[in-house]
Amino acid sequence: MTSTAVVIGAGLAGVHVTQRLAAEAIDTVLIGEEEHAPYNRVLLAEVLAGRYGADVITLPAPEATTLRTRAVRVDRAERLVHCEDGTVVPYGTLILATGSNPVLPPLRGLFAPGARELPRGVHAFRTMDDCLALSGAVAPGTRVVVIGGGLLGVSAARALARRGAQVVLTQQAERLMERQLDPASSELVRRHLTGLGVEVHTECRVRGVGVTDGTVRHVELADGFDLETELTVLACGVRPRTGLALAAGLDVRKGIVVDDRLCTSDPHIRAVGDCAEHAGRVYGLATPALEQADALADALIGRKGAPYTGSRMLTRLTLPGPGPLDLAAFGDPEPHPDDDVIQLADATRGTYRKVVVRGDRLVGGVLLGDLASVGALARAWEADAPLPDDDSPLLHLLTQPQALDFVRAGETPIGGR
Repeated sequence: MTSTAVVIGAGLAGVHVTQRLAAEAIDTVLIGEEEHAPYNRVLLAEVLAGRYGADVITLPAPEATTLRTRAVRVDRAERLVHCEDGTVVPYGTLILATGSNPVLPPLRGLFAPGARELPRGVHAFRTMDDCLALSGAVAPGTRVVVIGGGLLGVSAARALARRGAQVVLTQQAERLMERQLDPASSELVRRHLTGLGVEVHTECRVRGVGVTDGTVRHVELADGFDLETELTVLACGVRPRTGLALAAGLDVRKGIVVDDRLCTSDPHIRAVGDCAEHAGRVYGLATPALEQADALADALIGRKGAPYTGSRMLTRLTLPGPGPLDLAAFGDPEPHPDDDVIQLADATRGTYRKVVVRGDRLVGGVLLGDLASVGALARAWEADAPLPDDDSPLLHLLTQPQALDFVRAGETPIGGR
């Protein structure tokens, strides 16, 4: 078997770059180790919630050779990929889209001496197999503890609550989704989850788990309190999957180090998505992964385009249920001294809008409830262009009088900030 391009990893980034290359009749092989057809990992929580079937989130199959096996070794000298099933695939260009692994916290009792698998009743939430196993284990009234209150933990807790489970969400940080949200918007997410019956504990450190007959029955908190549980979900973040690159001798720090051409320390090997570290940053989100895949495909196809210089990220999340909550966050919602902060809050409609303006630039924002303005605000932020100084629609959007507070960072507006 010969090929011009070999892609390792059948997630969003790997499938997207494969689709782009195959569409240009570039001979491409996609190697993915999961038994399932490639799928959109972003929508796993909707499968867990029962809103979608697993087949609904399947990605369009690229017109390329697809191998469902695990790549175990890269021979850079011979330009060969060795697979677990014995297949050896030569490459002209190798693209690593190996993604990330879930972080398994060092909890007391989580692993028995010498054990490599999680005990019964404990699930990570990263793959389709994780999702289907959780879905098969949960039932109305099942006691579930979700460890981790970031984007993934909030999504998992909401999905399990929709299935009728009794959910407790524990978060070590002082608020939910602290990387994306400011305190006010985080509190609204907390209220939404509480309205669904989720018991939320922030500033709550989990110390260990209690195992009975090989099954986790208690989650032990640092303050000595025990939470009874039938299912425990680990949503403690992800870590770039770099083992293959590290064994091949590539430059690896937090992720596989790439330059503006998405090239690793080997000129014949590129990396994109969750496993890639660009300019000291690992994104771990879908939008940067797709942008990297597009930039790499353009370069390999021979299309002239700007080098990849980084991504400006917008996080969107829809939490269905009684009083559904739509959320969008972009840039840095925490103001610096002398920044201007524009806030709009409508308690009746349950909406919240906050944007941060630094000089004449929009640098970040959080919107909950009414997302009609997200497109215009996101475009202004992504363009990183000066805000207009006339009576433009964008300025009207920023300063409409509905429940408006306009404050200088560090000041206290009426009703709090």
